[in-house]
Amino acid sequence: MDEVIVAARKVAERIVGNVERVIVGKASTVEMAVVGLMSRGHLLIEDAPGVGKTMLARSLAKSIQCSFKRIQFTPDMLPGDITGVSVYNQKTGDFEFRPGPIMANIVLADEINRATPKVQSALLECMEEGQISVDGLSHHMPSPFHVLATQNPIEYEGTFPLPETQLDRFLMRISLGYPSLSDEISIMEQQHFRHPIEDLEPVADSAEVIMLEDSVKKVFVDELVRRYIAQLVAATRASDAVRLGASPRGSLALFRCAQAYALLKGRDYVLPDDVKYLAEPVLAHRLILKTRGQAEDKSGRSFIAELLASVAVPGTLVKRQ
Repeated sequence: MDEVIVAARKVAERIVGNVERVIVGKASTVEMAVVGLMSRGHLLIEDAPGVGKTMLARSLAKSIQCSFKRIQFTPDMLPGDITGVSVYNQKTGDFEFRPGPIMANIVLADEINRATPKVQSALLECMEEGQISVDGLSHHMPSPFHVLATQNPIEYEGTFPLPETQLDRFLMRISLGYPSLSDEISIMEQQHFRHPIEDLEPVADSAEVIMLEDSVKKVFVDELVRRYIAQLVAATRASDAVRLGASPRGSLALFRCAQAYALLKGRDYVLPDDVKYLAEPVLAHRLILKTRGQAEDKSGRSFIAELLASVAVPGTLVKRQ
């Protein structure tokens, strides 16, 4: 195995282990979050209040020695509050750009669905194009650049649902869920005197994160696995229950995440099982179901589960002569 891939895996494992010091009993979710980081994408963490969405984002950011900013979204925010503004300097007679909190390596966008569409569109440019435009001038985002956004899917009052275009920009949508009884007891014991995030130290720097992102591209993906990814995404567009299926951006996201997950598991090649495991967090939020599908109490998650059962995995079917 390539020495670079081995070194990258060690960095990824350090980050996972460090985050798990804070997030108890959610190993698979923590791995998903790190896979998103490795894949050079943005994460949407969606779940009920109080389960640790913000803490997951904060602990992931603290595990990396990069610049970090937290933005608490509210309905009265303006685009300039996150992108920055140009201020007139009386001494020089020129306008100077003062960057907003979005100009950081890791940005925690807390309760993103409380922002107005105007603010969300400003964030969309940062996420998609890696730059912001202020007074006609473009300013590039730092590298690495990751947005970790949280939202509560239950509370709708005073919120602005994310449009499909912005949801599609998120590489993955993940959730934590409630802890088990034993894990909840461990959490109480762990936070008896102080929160473990206060003692969390970084275990990787920005150069290692960039190396991690570059190493993911070296993971081999067989032609049959690529075809399997394409067939899964194409099936979302062909279903009668779906009004809007996943775009080619969904195929690319599943492709890259499968590479990252394989690397995290110590392999330099992707298995079909990697694709199946990642299909739901990568594709479900990109789908819009028809009214009939919604009336049948189908969600994007359940639809993906049905899809995985119907699309043949490479090597499982043999044609009769």
